[in-house]
Amino acid sequence: MRPEQQYIDLFSQCEAMICQHSCEVMNAPRAAAFADFERLGFPTREDEKYKYTDISKLFEPDYGLNLKQLDIPVNPYDVFKCDVPNMSTSLYFVVNDAFYDKVLPKSHLPEGVLLGSLRQLATEHPELVKKYYGRLADTEKDGVTALNTALAEDGVLLYVPSGVVVERPIQLVNILRSDVNLMVNRRVLIVLEDGAQVRMLVCDHAMDAVNFLATQVVEIFVGRDAVLDLYELEETHNSTVRVSNMYVQQDSGSNVLLNGMTLTGGTTRNSVNVTLAGEGAEINLCGMVIADKNQHVDNHTAIDHAVPHCTSNELFKYVLDDQATGAFAGLVLVRPGAQHTSSQQTNRNLCATREARMYTQPQLEIYADDVKCSHGATVGQLDDAALFYMRQRGIPMHEARLLLMFAFVNEVIDTIRLDALRDRLHLLVEKRFRGELNKCQGCAICK
Repeated sequence: MRPEQQYIDLFSQCEAMICQHSCEVMNAPRAAAFADFERLGFPTREDEKYKYTDISKLFEPDYGLNLKQLDIPVNPYDVFKCDVPNMSTSLYFVVNDAFYDKVLPKSHLPEGVLLGSLRQLATEHPELVKKYYGRLADTEKDGVTALNTALAEDGVLLYVPSGVVVERPIQLVNILRSDVNLMVNRRVLIVLEDGAQVRMLVCDHAMDAVNFLATQVVEIFVGRDAVLDLYELEETHNSTVRVSNMYVQQDSGSNVLLNGMTLTGGTTRNSVNVTLAGEGAEINLCGMVIADKNQHVDNHTAIDHAVPHCTSNELFKYVLDDQATGAFAGLVLVRPGAQHTSSQQTNRNLCATREARMYTQPQLEIYADDVKCSHGATVGQLDDAALFYMRQRGIPMHEARLLLMFAFVNEVIDTIRLDALRDRLHLLVEKRFRGELNKCQGCAICK
């Protein structure tokens, strides 16, 4: 049986239940998305965008789903005490694929800012959510996006009105919690109106040592002269599969920093699609991967320079140990008429063992003649000369290897525009390289 069939059967039998536990705005595109999934199925390696990850195989196992949205016996505010020293955040949680609203942070967001359950806020503000939901995530072109749209019942909405600056960073923690193998379908909608500013940290954690499959679709609208910093940190375990599709649209003069960091996980496939739709828009797209054992991390990015005078800077770095596998494919498209484009794409990769494998595919498509664009990729091993130099000065081999790997990824960490978070990431990365499991200070999940 094809892996698609179990999901086709599931939706056909449970469509009414799924709609009952969701909302009208999320239900509206559901049937069309399911029809797209039936037509497309899961991407195969024959699809250039998915040539390094066998998506169908990831969806073959029989996962449970919490379609009735039963309460999960956990209070994340009790078990999750993770904090970044010297950085006060407004802390929110998603348990599996449902926003946790039984307890909310005491800190108040500025007037007009909405942050909460997508299902609930779509009921309270239907016209607002309807204006944006599903507008960027095209179910006609991607089977995983179509499946997520057909099955997702809840998610997170962050809306910042025009001119509002959210001073305190927002932290959103996705917690995977289950006693049996579980599939979750998360949805995130972020809307910044003109001149709005916000900084957001999203963390992924798994509480239980079962098999998890998480699909995620993120839609981000950034208005004129708005500023968004979005940091994603994945710290799960080897039995977790994450398939995430992010869609970003930027208006004129907007500035966006996206930084996705995979410290621990099983199989990860991240796709980021950015459209620079207004003149003067700037995107800084960064990523860092640390993988060992048999972990697999695949990042696919596409930046569309649709109009003139836009800037994109892209930097991804991988450190692969043991039998880990990494993949990076990055496309920068400069459309006809998008003159005075400035774009730089860099992918640097370090294979710490001969068994580690890295696949890289930087791409430029330029249809304008007055542009400044560059791209480059390297794959190498630890510098023997540098190791010898440090050994001669009394540094043990293990410590010398750690120092070189840490220095290699430092450039990505330094792009973080929150000092406290940047300092915390330096410590977390050092712990990761040393194999220490208590990754987060005071967090009951990570101990």
